[in-house]
Amino acid sequence: MKKKLRFPYGNCNFYDIITDNYFFIDRTDRIHMFEDIGKTILLLRPRRFGKSLLISTLENYYDLAKADQFEKLFGHLAIGQNPTPNHNQYFVLKLDFSMIDPQGDVKEIKQSLYSHINERINFFAIHYQKQLRREIKITQTDGLASFQSLLNAIHSTSHNLYLLIDEYDNFANEVMVSQQLGQPRYERLLGGEGIFKTLFKVFKGALAGMGLERVFMTGVSPVVMSDLTSGQFLSHNIYFKPEFNDLCGFLEEEVFEMLQQVTANCGMNEAQTSEAMEMMRTYYDGYCFVTPPDTGERIYNPTLVFYFLQALQDYCRYPVEMLDENLNIDRHKLEYAAFLPSGDQAILKAVAEDSHEPLSVSRISNRFGVRKMLEGSYDENFVASLLYYFGMLTFSGEKLADEFILRVPNLTVEGLYFERLQKILLPELNKNEALRVAKIFYTTGNLRPLCDHISRRLAILDNRDYLQANELMVKAIFLSVLFNNLYYMIDSEMELKRGYADLVMIVRPDRRQSIWLDHLIEFKYVKLGEADLSGAELQKLSDEQVRKLDAVDKKVDEAKEQLARYRKLLTEKYGDLLRLHTHVVVAVGFERLLWEEIRGA
Repeated sequence: MKKKLRFPYGNCNFYDIITDNYFFIDRTDRIHMFEDIGKTILLLRPRRFGKSLLISTLENYYDLAKADQFEKLFGHLAIGQNPTPNHNQYFVLKLDFSMIDPQGDVKEIKQSLYSHINERINFFAIHYQKQLRREIKITQTDGLASFQSLLNAIHSTSHNLYLLIDEYDNFANEVMVSQQLGQPRYERLLGGEGIFKTLFKVFKGALAGMGLERVFMTGVSPVVMSDLTSGQFLSHNIYFKPEFNDLCGFLEEEVFEMLQQVTANCGMNEAQTSEAMEMMRTYYDGYCFVTPPDTGERIYNPTLVFYFLQALQDYCRYPVEMLDENLNIDRHKLEYAAFLPSGDQAILKAVAEDSHEPLSVSRISNRFGVRKMLEGSYDENFVASLLYYFGMLTFSGEKLADEFILRVPNLTVEGLYFERLQKILLPELNKNEALRVAKIFYTTGNLRPLCDHISRRLAILDNRDYLQANELMVKAIFLSVLFNNLYYMIDSEMELKRGYADLVMIVRPDRRQSIWLDHLIEFKYVKLGEADLSGAELQKLSDEQVRKLDAVDKKVDEAKEQLARYRKLLTEKYGDLLRLHTHVVVAVGFERLLWEEIRGA
């Protein structure tokens, strides 16, 4: 048996990871690139994507108080083999804005900021007491004064300051997405002479020969940077640079190498390892941070990879929940995006994944502030950009020379969309009843109870904003109810040899012993005009009479041909394990829903 890997799940302290022999994927070769780019750098990545570990790595690399530990910490890493002249040459001050409490009024938030700055400066004074010749005076009621005292103290030495700011936008994002008090508070904090804008003015002044030489910041989106700086604090945003695409994430070959060691210790064979890899690819892969997409490989979320591998190593089985609830992407950020004009439409389009009309943008906005958001109109491009920075959309391809296709990166993120979609499309849905009828379908293939349940709520879709969705709307409604990643790997618009299956539900490999079935569904939509009936006339017909309508019959025949082709391809892919049931769902307007299981398709 090979030695078990020590996964740093939930640990972002570089010093502990290296000295305690935790698993570490080396990205330190990029430090050379950082120094060549400039003295102020901004890296944006979604939450839980390894940004804090990167900050901690830089902290240890540049810390002059750890010069005698350089070989121990970095000797075996890329940067240790080829260090820059700047290693261990700076006083390092690390701030973490996620530690600032966004609750309360402006005065309370200001004090929370000052308290954090003072706490970090106090640690700084203790850490560098041997290198400092002057005492740092900490002013409890004014963190900016404390920072100035810090600069005065290092001025009498031969070293400058390296400022690291982790999650620079966390507090502001939390304030911004509050639908009740968020925007007014946000304006007072970052607008005019707000405290955070003043803070960055102080940083700018310190860069002008006052002892601050370099700044490296991480965050989620550029929204706050526009408001914080208004062009006064310029930073090099390295978000889209291809050489940094994998900076904080994992490549597939790296994930597979870890997985092989774990499955070997569990006595799993090659087929089981491949199966586990497919699970991880489905739930955690899919991120691309550069344009156009073919310049960057797909990246895995590192925190969730460690979560999965730790569970697999401990128990030799997959975790029941593929997403640790403690690490869940903030649902309220998705709700905030949905709350914006065009937000619901962008979410619907992203989830429906129409292969003929995918969600696309002409560009990802990279400098837009909340003031601009408040004054201007929101369009789909803006909402899509926000969702992209939040890690809820990623690049998928090019639609035209000047348009990029966006898609939901993986099944983990997709689950959050479906939660939101259910609130948008079926706000009055009885969740317990919906789950009951969905389980009937999962285990027997009988979709009629769910169709009846949804039919009674279709009246709410008499909304002009949604009518254009047609077939996509019907699929989105069913997806919002049927989504279940505890038992299924679900794929909307799965590509099968130049065809796109509407909805594929494959039972998870670790649930194959259950009574749950695999399902393939094609959705069709018939306009009332095509049926040559009014809504009132349609309601009077029986299901059998509606099924015999020429327009409906034509759609069912079309679905049968598609289902036969897709069934053959899925059987080739999954083999004898598949217990596949095929179905067609036809909506006639929003008045009637018909379901039919196509046996032997």
